[in-house]
Amino acid sequence: MRYVSGLLLACLLWPTVVLGQGRISGLAFGDFYYIASHHDEALKDQNGFWFRRIYFTYDHDLGDDFAFRLRLEMNSPGNFTAGDAVPFVKDAYLRWRFSDRHELYLGISPSALFNLIESVWGYRPVEKAPADLQKLGSSREFGVALRGDLTGDGVVRYHATFGNGEGTRSEGYRGKKLALALQFFPNEAFVVEGYVDYARTAADAVTTTWHAFGAYQTEALRAGLVYEAQQVDVEQGRDRTLRYVSGFVVGRAGKRLNLFGRVDRLLDPNPKGSSIAYIPFATTSKATLWIAGLDLAMNDRVHFMPNIELVTYDADALDTDVYLRWTFYVTF
Repeated sequence: MRYVSGLLLACLLWPTVVLGQGRISGLAFGDFYYIASHHDEALKDQNGFWFRRIYFTYDHDLGDDFAFRLRLEMNSPGNFTAGDAVPFVKDAYLRWRFSDRHELYLGISPSALFNLIESVWGYRPVEKAPADLQKLGSSREFGVALRGDLTGDGVVRYHATFGNGEGTRSEGYRGKKLALALQFFPNEAFVVEGYVDYARTAADAVTTTWHAFGAYQTEALRAGLVYEAQQVDVEQGRDRTLRYVSGFVVGRAGKRLNLFGRVDRLLDPNPKGSSIAYIPFATTSKATLWIAGLDLAMNDRVHFMPNIELVTYDADALDTDVYLRWTFYVTF
């Protein structure tokens, strides 16, 4: 039924696009992967092809001040089992530009948690931003968002959201999530961001997350560092804390060649680690994620990115996770 719905949606949208009233775009990325070593013996020597993300996006302007976006996402199962790429709604929002400096979003829109960090890192096809990877929150918020400039020169910017804290899903509890990111752009090369959120999305739990992020970026080099922490307080049971620090660097090595590297240091074991798609972590030990690779741009829309990911653990009893990936990325 989901496939039929997706096909019907495409058929409905196509005449509109042909008439020039809307825009269709998309992207896809995936890998051929091989797991040379893993703390979970069952995954050792696992290999195969998968799509980790496919986007199909429709944008439609509704006059000078309003616009609507609908985006479908599909991806292969990330739990190393066979399965189809099933589409679901990733974005569905009305955007209202109610002044020269401020915009309001209503519906399912990007969250403030790691929107900036992911864009500066620039290699989502290789790996998620740390907060996304470690499941500190969703990349989307279902509710209301405000974005804009607090100063006329755009030096100070903000991104605030108020929603149900369930990502793209409908609400399952009466609690809500409030988040605010403040960004400082002193010049073209530097950016600093502070972020905090407060969520009560379960009957017995309150979650607080915050981070500090700084980055330097030019055409030839970009680098960033983020420290993030999440505290989960529960009425019955054990409170949880997850902290990490992450740094990355990307450098141009040729006209169509970039080199990239990243290190994520988990200062606490992640109790959600085993459910991380495509790269499950052990839940019983602190860990360090190492990423290195190169980006070969065949043209502006096609990239090949061979890379290696290592997860080393503080616990001697756990083997190092070694992922060898040949990643591809296309946009249209």
